[in-house]
Amino acid sequence: MAKTKPSDQAQVDAFIANLAPELGSCIGIIRTTILAVSPDIGERIKWNHPSFYYQGAMKDSDPKEYKREIAVFNLHKGRMMLVFPSGAKVSSPLLTGDYTDGRRLLIFEDLTAARASLDELRSIVKTWLSLVEQ
Repeated sequence: MAKTKPSDQAQVDAFIANLAPELGSCIGIIRTTILAVSPDIGERIKWNHPSFYYQGAMKDSDPKEYKREIAVFNLHKGRMMLVFPSGAKVSSPLLTGDYTDGRRLLIFEDLTAARASLDELRSIVKTWLSLVEQ
């Protein structure tokens, strides 16, 4: 009998459950904040980390352009970052980096810093959604 693959949400839940408690709490708060912005935001494990994507209707595009991808966590080497593959489309003092591919980063030092940036994070995601080519 074939095993059924866990849902995207269950995979993200399992990923977070395997993190250190403080890191898991921080990721959970950021996750909840992003998902609450719109029902058009989905989540999954992509690039080996929790990621968020636009699941609504949009114009066809080359999948290598990552136009559906909103943000993906990067938790390597003790850093807690959200990578916005097309973050250059959004102006925010919290988004850092000047990558030629349009990527921008939001770096969280700890839970306190993450909580302090939630309003701006909501604004970044709302602005990104307003720019989706439907």
